[in-house]
Amino acid sequence: MADSPTLSVTLLGAGQEVGRSCCVLQYRGKTIVCDTGVHPAYSGMASLPFVDELDWSTVDAILITHFHLDHAAALTYIMEKTNFRDGKGKVYMTHPTKAVHKFMMQDFVRTSSSTSDALFTPLEMNMSLSSIIPVSAHQLITPCPGVSFIPYHAGHVLGACMFLIDIAGLKILYTGDYSREEDRHLVKAEVPPVRPDVLIVESTYGVQSLEGRDEKELRFTSLVHSIIRRGGHVLLPTFALGRAQELLLILDEYWKKHPDLHNVPIYYASNLARKCMAVYQTYIHTMNSNIRSRFAKRDNPFVFKHISNLPQPRGWERKIADGPPCVVLASPGFLQTGPSRELLELWAPDSRNGLIITGYSIEGTLARDIMTEPDEIIGLKGNTIPRKISVDYLSFSAHVDYSQNSEFIELVKAQHVVLVHGEQTAMGRLKAAMTAKFKDRDEDVKIHTPRNLETLELSFRGERVAKAIGTLANKAPQENDVISGLLVSKDYSYTLLDPRDLKDFTGLSTCTVTQRQKIVLGVGWDLVRWHLEGMYGSVEEGLDKDDVKVIRVMGAVDVKHTAEHELMLEWDSTASNDMIADSVLALTTGIDKSPASVKLTSQQHSHTHHPHSDHHESDQSITRIQRIAWFLDAHFDDVELHMPEVGGTQDQDQDQGEKSEPALIVRMDDSGEADAYINLITLVVSCPSDTVRRRVEAVLDMAITTVSSLAESFATGVSVSPEDADPKQEKSNHTDTKSVKDTMITGEADAAS
Repeated sequence: MADSPTLSVTLLGAGQEVGRSCCVLQYRGKTIVCDTGVHPAYSGMASLPFVDELDWSTVDAILITHFHLDHAAALTYIMEKTNFRDGKGKVYMTHPTKAVHKFMMQDFVRTSSSTSDALFTPLEMNMSLSSIIPVSAHQLITPCPGVSFIPYHAGHVLGACMFLIDIAGLKILYTGDYSREEDRHLVKAEVPPVRPDVLIVESTYGVQSLEGRDEKELRFTSLVHSIIRRGGHVLLPTFALGRAQELLLILDEYWKKHPDLHNVPIYYASNLARKCMAVYQTYIHTMNSNIRSRFAKRDNPFVFKHISNLPQPRGWERKIADGPPCVVLASPGFLQTGPSRELLELWAPDSRNGLIITGYSIEGTLARDIMTEPDEIIGLKGNTIPRKISVDYLSFSAHVDYSQNSEFIELVKAQHVVLVHGEQTAMGRLKAAMTAKFKDRDEDVKIHTPRNLETLELSFRGERVAKAIGTLANKAPQENDVISGLLVSKDYSYTLLDPRDLKDFTGLSTCTVTQRQKIVLGVGWDLVRWHLEGMYGSVEEGLDKDDVKVIRVMGAVDVKHTAEHELMLEWDSTASNDMIADSVLALTTGIDKSPASVKLTSQQHSHTHHPHSDHHESDQSITRIQRIAWFLDAHFDDVELHMPEVGGTQDQDQDQGEKSEPALIVRMDDSGEADAYINLITLVVSCPSDTVRRRVEAVLDMAITTVSSLAESFATGVSVSPEDADPKQEKSNHTDTKSVKDTMITGEADAAS
């Protein structure tokens, strides 16, 4: 991808849908992919993100936010079945996520290998796992030059994180699934301390508000207890990891407080959960303070007293269905296949039994359909089963609701907000609500809801900040200070440093390139000097260390008389010096063909009699003033020379103020109220009228530019400045006032004629 200042956001999944999260970020030639999940409502290739729409060899990094299948299950397919390995891309996830992801993928392969829809083999899964790089929260990672990211806690499940990504100075916060409510074992999502330019945030619940944790837990335990009292079985379809551990903590505590329930078993029907429980106990330090303090007291909260894992011998589902009341947590949470589906089909005809949906259900799954309480359901074998089991919905899903999501969006303060991981209707309502809220506050925040494969182009006016280091950083700069140094650009970051520090801080070094150009010319040295003075004004003449005649032009280029009819141009190469050297070379090579040279050499008198060969400072000053006066007179038609009286007392000079110095007076009218005075020493214009003063200053600026030589303009860098006044020139103005006055009068007479 060509280097571009535009950020491209393309969703290969989770665009106006929930499932197969896959977000592609492209900026300045870098490509980052966030999450690679499958869609739980589909199987096989249909469940994948739109992977064919991206050249995976160009991907610099894949970042996985957490271990849920709809965010991570397509990772092995992408790493092993696409051209991802042809590039230099790396894969990152947190330590707990990688530990659980291994078991999740083993279970995913086991359940899908029995069908023709298997996406990859166990060998390919193991190969991909070995290439994953684990990271820690708050760790700064640089996967490639110009790209860095920091993971922050996101709540939701163990190890879940949001990524603050920096691509060439552009900051993007990708939340994945996150929760802003601290539950029984997880911390709530963090707000990064840095304001991002773009926020890519989930919108699962849209504008829906969920009840508080305490009320929700009370309603949940009461509902479970009531089903037990009526002699029924309780089915809790959950995913093996994540919310299941939260529900186990709640049930274990409730059973402990109610002895009458001690004879009612709670089963956890998941071998995967049993394997992963060791991971939960390993990463206690990533959980909230409640869990850490209990663990410090040797009270492991994940060693449950009233919950047991089912050994899952063949036919265990029917044995439990025919047995006494019990509670079963079974996976998967969407009731598509597996233990939860088999138990539902066995228990559905009995009205004493109860089904409690405890998490978000994706559209197209049985868990979503059964919430409408249909009279019958279709079994896995295609048979019709009457539904008499009670159905209740209690959201323990660790996703943000509207109040939490809107608060987080406001706290982050991103310029652009991109909504993902939400159904079209819910996402549209959230966009409308947030747009209205920002409009009321007169805040310019743009909210986007791209569909799958719709590329969102976001442009930014990025500020480039250079950090001063080394010698330049020894003294804190003050306002309006000019700081000069070498600007070093590396990986889209900028550093300003003193040339002497270049080697210490960058490993680079500086050098000066001196260029020389030899010219064979059939003219004399005096004629060369005459042409150089005519073009550039005053030049410096002298001898070098080898006693060779040298003329220095504009303080940059040395013209050396190395031999008869031979010149050598020598200069230190810079952008400006090279330009001056080019002009000197063009001038000198044309001297012998110049008509002025022919005319000059045909005369018998010395070259030094020509005006631009006169080096007397007083004469130069007079000529300069005369030319300025002519220029002003051409514009204003009435310019006078004011000279202080010779022999005046000091008191008289103080009384006269600015009129005690030589000046040009620009007459604007007969009253004299708008006359402008130009001090010939400081070149400062004074006038009662600001409009007239600004006009005279503008014309004076043009006059000085016109009469100044190239050497003077190059040396000063500006055309008019009070600092142009030379003390020697000031002296000559005072001592030769009569000469100045006579010259000015002569000039005015010539102009009049």
